[in-house]
Amino acid sequence: MNDQPRTITVAALADLHVKDTPADSYRDLFKEISEAADVLVLAGDLTDLGKPKQAEHLAADLAACSIPVVAVLGNHDYEAGEADKLAAILEAAKVHLLDGRHVEIEGVGFVGVKGFAGGFGRFMLSSFGEPAIKAMVAEGIDQAMRLENAMRQVRADRAVVVLHYAPIVETVTGEPPEIYPFLGSSRLAETIDRFEVSAVVHGHAHRGAYQGRTPRGAPVYNVAAHIEKPTGRPYALLEI
Repeated sequence: MNDQPRTITVAALADLHVKDTPADSYRDLFKEISEAADVLVLAGDLTDLGKPKQAEHLAADLAACSIPVVAVLGNHDYEAGEADKLAAILEAAKVHLLDGRHVEIEGVGFVGVKGFAGGFGRFMLSSFGEPAIKAMVAEGIDQAMRLENAMRQVRADRAVVVLHYAPIVETVTGEPPEIYPFLGSSRLAETIDRFEVSAVVHGHAHRGAYQGRTPRGAPVYNVAAHIEKPTGRPYALLEI
């Protein structure tokens, strides 16, 4: 008897930046993904300016997707100050929107937070000085803690972490070094490395690199639509 869990294929994509009147529909892409994968993961910046109308366009296109959809919001999705409305629209479209939560699909636990900026390694911003700096660091710590709390709830043997901001510097390499601190934070990787993780996906760094690893070795994939991937398509396909 074979007790090994079935391997599933996860399609991962970020930074769709759906606009008020999108010139291109994602319906055909979502149909294609549905035939190639078991789960679709959207790693933030689902909309361009965080407007409910933009989320409605995306929800309409997602009707063409016949597989479960897991997502987190990105920084662009907060721009209009209506992230709660975006969340309601997407959840009504049966998207598993993760914000410090997890969902188990096909024996795999999907855990997600947006993440935040802060920098990497010894250049990571510390909580010192002006209140504004301390508030920024506190937000990064809060996101890492939300991720940790969600990870502790996972009972599946396999876990996929879904972020918008990067947890490692390798997958933002290619962007101007001056903006690295705004693309992610090592605090996220520190949290991830406390657990057994099958894969980590993120977006945000449009000109970054496709693949890297956390210090403990968890594979990390930058799945921003603009990043070249082995599929030759805007999305990555990961066997989990």
